[in-house]
Amino acid sequence: MPIPLPALTLEALQLVDAIVRHGSFAQAARALGRVPSAVTYSVRRLEDDLDVLLFDRRGHRARLTPAGAEMLREGRHLLAAADDLVRRVKRVARGWEQEMRIALDGVIPFERLLPHLGRFCDVAPTQVRITHEVLGGTWDALNAGRADLAIGASQGGPESTHLGVAYRTLEIGRMPFVFAVAPSHPLAAMPPPLPLAELRRYRQIVVADTSQQLAPRTAGLFGAPDVLAVPSMQAKLAAQSAGLGVGYLPEPLARAAIKRGELVVKATEQARDDGAGAALHIAWRTDARGKALEWWLDRFKAQRQRAALLA
Repeated sequence: MPIPLPALTLEALQLVDAIVRHGSFAQAARALGRVPSAVTYSVRRLEDDLDVLLFDRRGHRARLTPAGAEMLREGRHLLAAADDLVRRVKRVARGWEQEMRIALDGVIPFERLLPHLGRFCDVAPTQVRITHEVLGGTWDALNAGRADLAIGASQGGPESTHLGVAYRTLEIGRMPFVFAVAPSHPLAAMPPPLPLAELRRYRQIVVADTSQQLAPRTAGLFGAPDVLAVPSMQAKLAAQSAGLGVGYLPEPLARAAIKRGELVVKATEQARDDGAGAALHIAWRTDARGKALEWWLDRFKAQRQRAALLA
């Protein structure tokens, strides 16, 4: 038969932690609202149960033995986990999700989300996890359950349904794109509008669709045989600014680089395949519930809040 292990309770760990933090049995007793004799008795009983000496009682300050230090080091992890569990249980009981997962499309600068995040973190007990997605990746994140809310979902519409999962959406607006090249790039010196045949002579910088289950999508391609795929819109901006290639960029993302002269906007004979710009949406699953999601949907109920994401 297995030998039964002595009981080590959270209360006992809290007691040892208090003694170490306050420096003595008497100070710990005062902080815990107990009499010193009760604290001394509890520690001796714990040491007897464990058959281990936890404190070196020589001197005026309570000092842990190596065994006591190891127990407290690991025990503090247990205390923190217990506190976290209590908070999560209370959070769920009040209707707040444990975690709010937001899929942010890479065409929307992360900085546009910061004011909303600041307000949410001030009022909500829910943790937030944000991922960057590209093209169909926002829909894919919703469909796979990797996200509760998608901001910047493209090529979708009201009451959209993907693979049998129903969605609701709020239209943000259209994201304008510009064709931009570095000042040192050969296309920078060519008179506009640039013909498609000229564009295809040069390397195109692209960001690949981040979908894991849904079919990947493409946008803004013009058939260049030389393509450099980068991991994010920020990386695409950096690569084009460095003259490594050309392509379309979200105007708000490229605005500062254009103003600094790091990029030159060029008109092209053939418009981008989504015409006046990509139609973007805020999207969520119709079966989603929770106060955190409700907060974000209420936040973006006003059109001006949604439009500010594209400003």
